[in-house]
Amino acid sequence: MRYFQFAHLPAELQAVATLFSKLAYDLYTTLPAGPELSVALRKLLESKDAAVRAALDIPQEN
Repeated sequence: MRYFQFAHLPAELQAVATLFSKLAYDLYTTLPAGPELSVALRKLLESKDAAVRAALDIPQEN
């Protein structure tokens, strides 16, 4: 679950990462441990990473 932490990110990226962190926590605390949960969390992590990278391309207002 440590890979879903987001405090180190800038605020605009935290807004994106928070969504994934909450879902990861819900899955982790709701579903039984096992290979399918591991796959679900791994793929969610991949999605989070891609979404955060996509958010880097949002134009910043100066």
